[in-house]
Amino acid sequence: MSLYINSAKENWVVDRFIQEWNAYNYRQDRTYFFHNNLIWLIAPWTWKKIPYRYLSNRKVLCTIHHIDENKFKNAEQEDFYKRDKIVDHYHVISNKTYDQVKKLTDKPITKIPFWVNQNLWKQLKNKNILRKKYQINPESFLIGTFQRDTEGSDLISPKLSKGPDRFVEIAKKLNSKHKSLVVVLTGKRRDYLIKELENASIKYLYFEMVSFEILNDLYNILDLYIVASRYEGGPQAIVECAITKTPIISTDVGLAVEILNKKSIFTMEDYEYAEPDTEYALENVQNLKIPIGFDKFNILIKELNEN
Repeated sequence: MSLYINSAKENWVVDRFIQEWNAYNYRQDRTYFFHNNLIWLIAPWTWKKIPYRYLSNRKVLCTIHHIDENKFKNAEQEDFYKRDKIVDHYHVISNKTYDQVKKLTDKPITKIPFWVNQNLWKQLKNKNILRKKYQINPESFLIGTFQRDTEGSDLISPKLSKGPDRFVEIAKKLNSKHKSLVVVLTGKRRDYLIKELENASIKYLYFEMVSFEILNDLYNILDLYIVASRYEGGPQAIVECAITKTPIISTDVGLAVEILNKKSIFTMEDYEYAEPDTEYALENVQNLKIPIGFDKFNILIKELNEN
């Protein structure tokens, strides 16, 4: 009985999931890692990198993080159906992705949100000390988005599934209300949003690639985190904001309705009325903390190995 997790190894959130699984999932039967009876395609596009002889004589569990319906056509759709022939069971993160995948396959699907690592993400209560640490005016109104917003193909075009155009619209509105507004950005491929913020004369701070400790600090200095996406699997920013008690509002994507209060969910017609509810969100991620957040995965893997 075994579990083999295959990922892209590209410093993506999936690589962190694998590290956390190996480091903290002590409830997992360690014999799963030796015989490779099950292949978990936690990064689904890596299936082509695995020899077909391995895929054909093992059970294959495939995670679908999300489907961007605007892009799911031609080559991407063809790739899904080719992979579907070797997949035995699908894993999805949210009800929304479940509904999308259900339309595409008759294979069984299990919905389990990914865990959240409370060893990395935690509330830090003295925001003024944190802002001083990063030389940020304590009077500034800080809004954040830590997700990629630019297509990697040209580093110019907006990654519309992440809604950077929507974020800019909201930032402009908030900038008219808060003259001390500053946008906090992290990560790679922020080119589109930086250009748009500069064109709108909106102040921003860009922390390109930082440690988890600094990223946790940045969550904790925010007055508001905004998820303006059109399509998402999670995003993990929702659960990370929840466990750090970072005020967050979000469009109705991914896990948002399963973690956030309905008053924190917005459309582009009513975003001005959305309100964060940190206590509500915090309560809803308690069962995702390590090691409890592994439990449903362990059960699923055991069932797949036994059946």
